[in-house]
Amino acid sequence: MRTAALACAIVPDAVAQETYWPTHEWRNSSPEAQGMDSEVLADALDYVRDHQTPIHSLTIVRNGHVVLDAYFWPFQEGQLHDLASVTKSVTSTLAGIAIGRHALELRQPLTAVFDQRRIANLDEQKRRMTIEHLLSMTSGLDCEAGRGEITLSQMRESTDWTQFMLDLPMRDEPGSRFEYCSGGMHLLSAAITEATGLSALDFARRELFGPLGIGNAAWPADDHGVSYGWGDLHLEPLDMAKLGYLWLNNGRWEDRQLVPEEWMRAAVQAQPQPARNGQKYGYGLWVYPDRHPRLFEAEGRGGQRISVTPEKNVVVVFTGGEFEPGDIGAFILRAIKSDQPLPENPAAADRLATAVGDAATPPRPVAFMSPMVSTVSGRRYTLAENPLDLKSFVLTFSGAEDAHLQLELGDRIDPPRPIGLDGVPRVPSGGEFGAPVAVSGRWESDSTFVVEYNEIGNINMYRFRLRFSGDDVDVQLSERSQVIPSARFHGTSVN
Repeated sequence: MRTAALACAIVPDAVAQETYWPTHEWRNSSPEAQGMDSEVLADALDYVRDHQTPIHSLTIVRNGHVVLDAYFWPFQEGQLHDLASVTKSVTSTLAGIAIGRHALELRQPLTAVFDQRRIANLDEQKRRMTIEHLLSMTSGLDCEAGRGEITLSQMRESTDWTQFMLDLPMRDEPGSRFEYCSGGMHLLSAAITEATGLSALDFARRELFGPLGIGNAAWPADDHGVSYGWGDLHLEPLDMAKLGYLWLNNGRWEDRQLVPEEWMRAAVQAQPQPARNGQKYGYGLWVYPDRHPRLFEAEGRGGQRISVTPEKNVVVVFTGGEFEPGDIGAFILRAIKSDQPLPENPAAADRLATAVGDAATPPRPVAFMSPMVSTVSGRRYTLAENPLDLKSFVLTFSGAEDAHLQLELGDRIDPPRPIGLDGVPRVPSGGEFGAPVAVSGRWESDSTFVVEYNEIGNINMYRFRLRFSGDDVDVQLSERSQVIPSARFHGTSVN
């Protein structure tokens, strides 16, 4: 059953309704029934439109009711979205569940978890490294977050990612210094697998996703079956909100304490201060003890967030393709007017409903065609070395509004993807993890064609500026979230 973006027919005492759990379906409410101002929320959506903010979805839950569930075209309701490093918070929560089931212990040494492995650089400091140190990013391992998370890249180039992390030398005494270490979270995922006999995904299906009613999830694993502990979990935004609601309720769901309450309370307490102004870290969650009202959140590259404000009984989920959630969060905070219902505001509710509808609507088509179409169409251009490992491309123009783009990336050749030439991206499925890919193109001049290749649910949005001259093409490549560096390289037609 489709969840409505807004529901305005709410009884006045909605805040005082009986407790329920959104295992099978969220309840919807007007913002006013939950003490929030529709007018301010409409202002937030106007801000997104006016600033062309690359947000993909915005979900607000207050008092257990969805007061806003907006999707920004081309991302759509019901689609999976990459959580990026929000995944770390899920991995940490699963570790908490494993601790509650006595499969792991908080202060259990890593050497005891992996006692069947031969571990290099094994000294007394490494023997003192525990599960808790992985949770709080204070392992002491020589793990570098700088230079594009170079240690993570090195780990992924190794044949056994778990062994690579275990074998790293120690740089600090465990617990003495914070270092954001994605590989450490993969090691935590491996510890869950070692202790339970299940991948983190399968353990989640049994102990977390299943009880919460989350049925649609994708989570890749390494060659040894260990789910990526640091990123790439894909969920729907409304299911992300269930995780936030679980955390808001101290790990309790329905009549079960899924996550130990003591562990959950410790998870949102500040551990050693990282080098980010105003941010501290708990167990896989960022905490802001000096903010009023108090806030903790799961945070991922590109603007992925699950933000929880306990004093206001609010959970907010953002997904996007590289934007600053705080810009919109300021509107949400202003929209919270009371802990009691406000008078209904039909005019503001209509304005908000219109804004939600407009956000999901494709842009109006426009078009311009270059006389170079007949020269370029159907030709394969081979490319010089580049950060994307793009080997070649073929552009085929079939009319004034449509074209197709075929990319050769590494050792694979993608099927031709439709391109909207009228300013409206075409959105076929078939991207990584089944996520849609929105592709649009336009002639910037008679010789320059610009392609925007938006992976939407997988965050990345690539822009190719192709300047054609005779048999040659000059390519300028950029990626909005800077997951790869911008680059300029050359290509030549082989037709």
